[in-house]
Amino acid sequence: MNNPLVQVDPGLFIWTIVTFLVLVALLAKFAWRPLLQVLEARRQMIAQAVDDADRAKADLERVQQDSAKILAAARVDAEAIVARTRTAADRLGEELRQKASAEAAGILQKAEREIQLETSRAIEQVRREAVELSVAIASKILHRSVSTEDNLALIENTIRELDTIKH
Repeated sequence: MNNPLVQVDPGLFIWTIVTFLVLVALLAKFAWRPLLQVLEARRQMIAQAVDDADRAKADLERVQQDSAKILAAARVDAEAIVARTRTAADRLGEELRQKASAEAAGILQKAEREIQLETSRAIEQVRREAVELSVAIASKILHRSVSTEDNLALIENTIRELDTIKH
């Protein structure tokens, strides 16, 4: 039983070792270095992507913090604007109340002056009518016409009497 596949042939053994070493040398020269270069390039690309992701994360956190600060500042500004608006509205309301009070007081004073003026006119009218009535009565009592001088004297006396009665 001599099977040629299981028998050791030193020539085949040497040629197999030589072929293997040539193949390893060729692979080392043409395949292993480019493969290592590709792997190194991929490792660098992955490291760069991780660094970029870390930077993006840091930027995002910074932007979020900035956004929170801006939002807080906007809230403070909005509250200040609301407070100023309320103060202005209160001040305007007070000014309007004061103006309305002043206008009402002015209208009341004007009405009082008009009432006093009308009262004075009415009293003067009543005095004139009283004098005219007195003159008419005196004329009938005396059965004669009263002269202008008598009329004026009678008017003055009546006015004096009315003033003394009034005071």
